[in-house]
Amino acid sequence: MCGRYSVSNPGSILPELLDHDECLNVATRYNVAPSQCAPVVVVHEEQRRSVVEMRWGLIPNWAEAPTIGQRLINARAETVGEKRAFRDSLMRRRCVVAADGFYEWQKVPGGKQAYFLRLKGGTPFGFAGLWDRWCGLHGQALETFTILTTVANELLKPIHSRMPVILGKEQREAWLSPGADVRRLNALYESYPAAGMETFPVSDYVNDPAHDSPRCLQAVSLSSRSTLF
Repeated sequence: MCGRYSVSNPGSILPELLDHDECLNVATRYNVAPSQCAPVVVVHEEQRRSVVEMRWGLIPNWAEAPTIGQRLINARAETVGEKRAFRDSLMRRRCVVAADGFYEWQKVPGGKQAYFLRLKGGTPFGFAGLWDRWCGLHGQALETFTILTTVANELLKPIHSRMPVILGKEQREAWLSPGADVRRLNALYESYPAAGMETFPVSDYVNDPAHDSPRCLQAVSLSSRSTLF
């Protein structure tokens, strides 16, 4: 799964996803957690793209209560088209979630060790996402999103069995295309090549979702714990 990620340099990825000039006032984030808001790129009916702050944890438009979003922070790519919660969004409301890294936790003796994973060189990227708009009984509207996951690549397997679907530039274009054949999108669900990624351990400071500073990304030594490799 993907339960935390960073958008430490939003200005470097969002402009290339937009097809027009837009004033980007997006906050830097080092530890985005479920139920928090984060920037995603969406395509409107007139095929105009924009950056929207949405809450992480998809609430389907038919849901009776917003609490369902707590369980829908991720969607398995292998079955996303079969699930009622995601099927309509896959057809009509795909989005790209801006990111430049994500966290996963490895089980170790005495607890868990957090790792930060990113593309080599810290290149920003986008997750394949879906979004929806839910309206409550009193008319309040809430836009939310989920991140697709796939099987982990060789780099990530020792830490976790799943990883987010990471989209390269051409893949992002295909994912956002309103006229895309959903069946052909399956080709985008492949695990990102391990050779193009890197990882390092970080402190348990990141465990607290209230912590959102560069300290979350600081590498630590594993001298006191068993190492990954």
